[in-house]
Amino acid sequence: MKPDLSLGRSDRIFNEARERILSGRLPADAPIRQDALALELGVSKIPLREALARLESSGLVASHPNRGFVVSPLSRRDAEDVFDLRLRIEPNACVLGAVAADAVGRETARTAFAALNAALNGRRTDVGRLNREFHLALVRPSGRAVTVETVDRLLALSERYVRVHLGEERRLDRASREHETLLEAWLERRTDVILTSAEHHIRATLTDLRAQLPEDPAP
Repeated sequence: MKPDLSLGRSDRIFNEARERILSGRLPADAPIRQDALALELGVSKIPLREALARLESSGLVASHPNRGFVVSPLSRRDAEDVFDLRLRIEPNACVLGAVAADAVGRETARTAFAALNAALNGRRTDVGRLNREFHLALVRPSGRAVTVETVDRLLALSERYVRVHLGEERRLDRASREHETLLEAWLERRTDVILTSAEHHIRATLTDLRAQLPEDPAP
């Protein structure tokens, strides 16, 4: 993914580090070697540490006194938390987006779906990112900044889990069908179908993840 040159340096560093985590290039539980990462990104350690602090507040990394920053592990408990919040917020946010979408927003959603579908059919490694962009395209036209920001954060937190979920071949076709059903309802502004389709899609993913992820150790 090419960096967005319209962003400031701090945001570009944050986005690049975040994409490395979400794509799995920095895997769960991996220590973040700041010297090497700063060299790769062509930046000093000070702005990188600022980006890592932002990632920590987003829940993607954790800092430990003796280990420094570490990519947050995947856990069933966190998946339950993230997807439960998506269920509470995202379906209604999709309705708001559908109602408010203009021609540009509707075309953006179609384009995002086509890109995601091509990635699913091609079994490509960027499926997680394109899945996030598709779901966000259904919400962004609402114009509700706090809602969009909240959904964006939840989609980022769920992206690594989506990659795990789609690792099973049989789920790719199902995901494509569910996305198509959701998009069609969204374009036609069928609010009741948008709600039920979005809820079904998110809940089905969570059900699969419950079976895939090992139980968390007792606190």
